[in-house]
Amino acid sequence: MIDSVDLVIFDCDGVLVDSETIAIRVASQMLAELGWPLTDDEIVENFVGRSAASMVPVIEQKLGRPLPQWPEMFVARQLAAHEAGLVPVPGIVEALNAITLPTCVASSGRHDKMRNTLGITGLYERFEGRIFSATEVANGKPAPDLFLHAAARMGADPARCVVVEDSRPGVQAARAAGMRVLAYAGGVTPADWLTGPDTVVFHDMRKLPDLLRIR
Repeated sequence: MIDSVDLVIFDCDGVLVDSETIAIRVASQMLAELGWPLTDDEIVENFVGRSAASMVPVIEQKLGRPLPQWPEMFVARQLAAHEAGLVPVPGIVEALNAITLPTCVASSGRHDKMRNTLGITGLYERFEGRIFSATEVANGKPAPDLFLHAAARMGADPARCVVVEDSRPGVQAARAAGMRVLAYAGGVTPADWLTGPDTVVFHDMRKLPDLLRIR
């Protein structure tokens, strides 16, 4: 359990919205079309938790050719897939209903993507005006920039922030920002990838309020 929390920072994909399996499927299809087939586990290891733009140099290096339209195409294909059945992460609505601490969202995703995913799942209004994207900072996760930016905008001391994350780059970014981490292992990332200092790994979003000592 965690004491002295002034701000809870939520990642979006895989923490608020159950979108990571959709993103993996879309990435798998697109990479196969480009001539680089990867397993789901390989996609999780290489790309989950990172922005679409950060995927570009990795793919370009592998294929040996430029991919100037990748971020736009990848996001567009994801948005189309979301309409077919994106839902909140199981238990997150109940958890949010119990949390009274200040909250915000800090995601590798672009704002248009978050408006789509949070809108479809009915979560956008809960965080409107407190949503931050990696497009606002110089370096995305695993660098600490985004979480430090979110804390600054929310007027919170990083040492009194807790980040709820589900990806290895996100957990690394939170630790680098000097923040404590509640690492959700109920999604696509193995629990042992998330363990480490200042981190509590959990598997059920319904337990999040208790982990934050909210009564």
